[in-house]
Amino acid sequence: MKSGKKRRAEIKAKRQEQKAKHRPTPVAKKPVRPPGTAPVNPELLAPYNSYGAPKFVYQGYYTDLPFQCTGCGKEEIWTATQQKWWYEVAKGYVYSTAKHCRACRRREQTRRSEARRIHLEGVARKRAAKPKKE
Repeated sequence: MKSGKKRRAEIKAKRQEQKAKHRPTPVAKKPVRPPGTAPVNPELLAPYNSYGAPKFVYQGYYTDLPFQCTGCGKEEIWTATQQKWWYEVAKGYVYSTAKHCRACRRREQTRRSEARRIHLEGVARKRAAKPKKE
């Protein structure tokens, strides 16, 4: 039979062992992202069926990318937040990059919509002029 003092010491040692088992392991600090970046969520990217992921997935963040507009030749920057929207929300192809500045994109969109409208008006006129066969 053990004395109360020894028994209390054993219980105390056992409790400390249990605490050590359940103590969470120290978590490594996340690397600080540089300014002008946005975090990547790989689950939201469109499938890209490639052997390797794009550079921004390995980095863990998007960075601002400079580019030259193919329409007007102006130097622009494709920001990290714009990239995040393009790849994760709009589900754009992960290996695509910006080609046109905002003004050239708008101009191209209006040109296409006008061409589509003219085409559909012509098709409608052609159908209206065509006599029906019975």
